[in-house]
Amino acid sequence: MRIIAITGATGGIAQEIIKRIPKDDYVIALGRDLKKLKTHYGNRPNTACFALDMSSDVAIAETVEKIYAIHGRIDIFINNAGYGGFSDFDTYTTAQIRDMFDVNTFATMTFSRLVGQKMKEAGKGHIINIASIAGLIASAKSSVYSATKFAVIGFSNALRLELADSNVYVTTVNPGPIATKFFDKADPSGDYLKSVGRFVLQPEYVAKRTVAIFGKNKRELNMPWSLAAAHKAYTLFPRIADFLARKVFNYK
Repeated sequence: MRIIAITGATGGIAQEIIKRIPKDDYVIALGRDLKKLKTHYGNRPNTACFALDMSSDVAIAETVEKIYAIHGRIDIFINNAGYGGFSDFDTYTTAQIRDMFDVNTFATMTFSRLVGQKMKEAGKGHIINIASIAGLIASAKSSVYSATKFAVIGFSNALRLELADSNVYVTTVNPGPIATKFFDKADPSGDYLKSVGRFVLQPEYVAKRTVAIFGKNKRELNMPWSLAAAHKAYTLFPRIADFLARKVFNYK
C-alpha cells in the first residue's frame, strides 16, 4: 500500500487523479473545505481528508507532522493546489500578488521542503509539483500567474538535484490550459478558453498521464505536445517567440 497525499483535492485535476489511484493505496486528500473533501471522498476506502489553510506555514507544518505521526511515511506527494488570473500587470495590487504566491508557490515550496526532508531520511519517495506551461512560456496578462509557476519549476529543478542521491524523485507536471473550474476565476467570460480551444486539455487526460509517472524518475511532463514543442522553440528562438506571443498568439 502506497501513501499518497495531494493538495487542492477538491479541484478537477485532483479528483481525476484520485479516481485513478488503486483503492488499495491510501489517499490523503488536502484542501481548504473539509465538507467538500468528505463529499468527494467520504465513500472511498483508505482515504483521509484534512482541511488546512494553504497560506499558513504553521498549518502546513502541523499537517505534515500529523500525517507522519499516523502513517510514518508519504510515498508520493502531489502539490496540486493553485489558482490564476488574467489581468494587465499594472492592475494587480501587492496583496493580490502575495496571495497568489502564497498558494501557488510558497505552499508548494514549504510542503516540498518538509516532505522532501523526511523522504530524504527514508531514502525514497516522489514529489510531483503541478506547475504549468505558463511557467515555461510567459504570455501577456498572466505576469503574476506565470511568475508563480516559473518559481515552482525553478525550485523543483534545484530540489531534484539535491535529492537525487537520496533516491527521491522530483517531477514537474506542466500542462497547458485544462477544462476545469480554474477558468471560472481566471477567465470568467470564457473568451480565452474558447480562443485556445485546440490546446485545451481534459482533466482526465492530465490525470491519466500524471498517475502513469508515479514512482518513476521523470524530470518533467509537458503537455499538450504542441505547447511542449512551442517551449523548445521559445528556448531556441526567444526573439521570434516573443513576437509571436505578442502579435500572433496573444489570445487574452
